Amino acid sequence: MDKYDQVIELAKRRGFLWNSFELYGGTAGFYDYGPLGSTLKRRIEQIWRELYVVHEGYMEIETPTVGIEDIFLASGHVGGFSDPLCECKECKGAFRADHLIDKLVPSAETMGNAELDAAIKEHGVSCPECEGELGEAYEFNLMFKTQIGPGNGRQGYMRPETAQGMFVDFLRLARFYREKLPFGATQIGKSYRNEISPRQGVIRLREFTQAEAEIFIDPNDKKHPNIERFANTMINLYSDAGQDTGIVEKLSLADALDKGIIAHEFLAYQIGLTNHFLQRVGIAGNKLRFRQHRKDEMAHYAIDCWDAEVDTDRFGWIEIVGIADRTDYDLNAHSTVSKTELSIYREYAEPKMATQFIVKPNMGQLGPLFKGKAKAVADALKAMTQEELEKDEIKVMVNEEEYTVPGDIVTFAEETTKISGETIVPHVIEPSYGIDRIFYSVIEHAFLEEKLGKSEDDEEEDARIIMKLQNEVAPVQVAILPLLSREELIQHARSIENRLRTKGLLVSYDDSGTIGRRYRRNDEIGTPYSVTIDYDTVDENTVTIRERDSMKQVRAPISGLQEVLYDLMYNDKEFESAGEAL
Repeated sequence: MDKYDQVIELAKRRGFLWNSFELYGGTAGFYDYGPLGSTLKRRIEQIWRELYVVHEGYMEIETPTVGIEDIFLASGHVGGFSDPLCECKECKGAFRADHLIDKLVPSAETMGNAELDAAIKEHGVSCPECEGELGEAYEFNLMFKTQIGPGNGRQGYMRPETAQGMFVDFLRLARFYREKLPFGATQIGKSYRNEISPRQGVIRLREFTQAEAEIFIDPNDKKHPNIERFANTMINLYSDAGQDTGIVEKLSLADALDKGIIAHEFLAYQIGLTNHFLQRVGIAGNKLRFRQHRKDEMAHYAIDCWDAEVDTDRFGWIEIVGIADRTDYDLNAHSTVSKTELSIYREYAEPKMATQFIVKPNMGQLGPLFKGKAKAVADALKAMTQEELEKDEIKVMVNEEEYTVPGDIVTFAEETTKISGETIVPHVIEPSYGIDRIFYSVIEHAFLEEKLGKSEDDEEEDARIIMKLQNEVAPVQVAILPLLSREELIQHARSIENRLRTKGLLVSYDDSGTIGRRYRRNDEIGTPYSVTIDYDTVDENTVTIRERDSMKQVRAPISGLQEVLYDLMYNDKEFESAGEAL
């Protein structure tokens, strides 16, 4: 087995991950999180909340996972959220066309359908399942459709990302934050993408968890007030230019800004914060890099975009976080479709005198002429130039219809006025985290098979599997292990268990099998510390604490044990100082 198979085998055996719907044969693209996996996932999410909600102050909201069609028309998902699909003419299997040739040609993901068809024919690619002939590639929309209400109910979609709910709530959020930029909202929740052929386990799912922040900032001021926090942080940067040579540079964020590699401070700060979070939850620093989107892959609305990528044993470098400056694209798109202005009023520190071209339609005359369209016609007139208005009959377009306005009911002039502020459409900085991919990367980077040497009786070398999870994310923090299943030991063990739970520690009680087997079980699930209760506990009120990584043991009194273990978990207490070494 390669490392991926070893990790997934352990994850299934120990209750981290299970294939969904196993009772009925399962289906690709769905996984269940077992008792340990669900706890580990929640602990990763909670650290994310601590950083973004508590420290950064971006309050969390929750929006529906089903959205009406208008939302996704505005966002572009209805028209453009698709992958190239290729079907086998024989077995009717469906495959992503670009994935069929991505090892044969460069930049397969950027190729059009005609180019993909040509490449498939040129390289003689056939169906991976039955070797049958493949049909022509076509676009397959990845959103799950649904219907809201019975009969001819409203068209809806399962959301493909959490972001749109935060954009739709922009005006409410702006009022909540008293229209003071920058402000942001966060959301952790399920998203859905009907992937064509998900064959990468938890790396590519049809139902997955995202943690996203939408941070609204002044488009004319992208400095970050706390940039010094990460200015000297060294980051592995795989820039657009670096991808031409294959060179990953290790630079401080300050240097990357000075060299113009990262567009601005606000984006650099988010890269620094992402790097901090990922290493805190257990991503290995030497297997983490930030790759800049190349000019030919950059979204048309983005000024700059970086992906946090981790190195995995089977799949190579995979994206786990995207960090983008989305400009004002999303707010403008929703403004256009909803016909509602999504902007804020920014008051100047001191009023300014400005000369403006002012158009004043006579609403008393426009009303009778255009009825319910009068306001829309007036707004269209206010957007016109002096040259367009200097006519006896003024032609205006409203919702693709042309209207004629008598020139004598519209006045215009340049006026010098005192301006107290301006209306602006904020830009959006978006860090978007794939929690499931982060979860898998954490357990793969923590997985270790450790050789322990040969014993006198064994010809084969002994080994143990260990999950070196960070204390903060470990689903079990302390294992309580009575040496024997004797009542006097069990009573002490249960008492200690309750005491540790009261302290807020995640505790597991285990009295099944030999003590050696129980140590190994807890090593496999990443339990940082084990507490063994023996007959010295009964006589002397002391226990043995074992450290997972070093396998060292110390003897410590029961009195104050919960504080000792809490300090080991959260306050970087040295293990050797926890008790008397054995």
